[in-house]
Amino acid sequence: MTRRTTRGLAALALALTVAVGITACSGADPMHGGGAAATPPLAEVTPLADPLAWEGPSTAVAASSAIVPVAEGAQSLPVTITDSQGTAVTVTDTSRILTLDIYGSLSRIVFELGLGDQVVARDISTGFPEAAHLPVVTENGHDLNAEAILDAAPSVILTDTSLGPWDTILQMRDAGIPVVVVDSRRSLETVGSLIDQVGSALGVPERAAALAARSTAAIDAKIAQIAAVAPADPAQRLRMMFLYVRGQSGVYYLFGDESGADSLIDALGGIDVAGEIGWKGMRPITDEALVDADPDLLIMMTKGLESVDGVDGLVEHLPAVAQTDAGRHRRVVDMSDTTVLSFGPASADVLDALAVAVYAPEAAG
Repeated sequence: MTRRTTRGLAALALALTVAVGITACSGADPMHGGGAAATPPLAEVTPLADPLAWEGPSTAVAASSAIVPVAEGAQSLPVTITDSQGTAVTVTDTSRILTLDIYGSLSRIVFELGLGDQVVARDISTGFPEAAHLPVVTENGHDLNAEAILDAAPSVILTDTSLGPWDTILQMRDAGIPVVVVDSRRSLETVGSLIDQVGSALGVPERAAALAARSTAAIDAKIAQIAAVAPADPAQRLRMMFLYVRGQSGVYYLFGDESGADSLIDALGGIDVAGEIGWKGMRPITDEALVDADPDLLIMMTKGLESVDGVDGLVEHLPAVAQTDAGRHRRVVDMSDTTVLSFGPASADVLDALAVAVYAPEAAG
């Protein structure tokens, strides 16, 4: 990975930390968009004959599927691994696990690996019911609380670069706690790799292989199901753009290649407009770029859309939206900030809800 890409991903992670922090402060349930009912399954709805005929926004709410731990493979400790930052880490004890990332994906993986009863605390984005009883070690959204982490007395910490301050992580290492940093690059294509990294660090590589296979098979099956309802004619495929907005701060970014949003759009059977214009990571969007791209549909984080008071406010804050097909027809799909890019074992559920919001929006609401 190049230095430029690394810097871009770090900036993306920082911006997402702010985004999700706003969600956390609002008290919204990270998996269900503030308590809204889950979007009905794609298999139970009737897709539009022509998705371009739809007028208006829709909201995708992923179902909260129950944790089903894999059973294959015994645990073997100690293990010594080289993490994503090139640091050699030896893990001898997983009796008190702490996982920290911006979407709660790492916690979900640990629970699915059958080690959930050894997790001692959680970040604010870990919102699935099985972890609800755990104390939270983040404050003010996603700031790591060193005192709370030390009080939890973890025997091992798994994290990435999406939460900070980083000095807190270094403090944990100085305190003698093994800290394993996994790759922060997230997309549908990296789900299996992320699971393997977590499983290797915790001494359960065989379970990780089984979970990775199960998760990627579910994703592949969902992509195939979506392909069956998406327009077969490439000329009829929806031109989609992932727009990141924070109206309070006047922040308007386009998520492009290597942000993870591109893999979502591809899986949804859409055309990634950002890819067409060569945008990588996240970049401030300009009126000219937005008008030239002319997306048919915008995907946004729920709190981002709320920050500009909905679709009408989006057009007011970013007038160029009104000059696109998406703006003219108010085709905006929003999903919980902590869910939409949460690549992990639940990714198939995320794709399912998004597909309904795109191709059967009346059912999504």
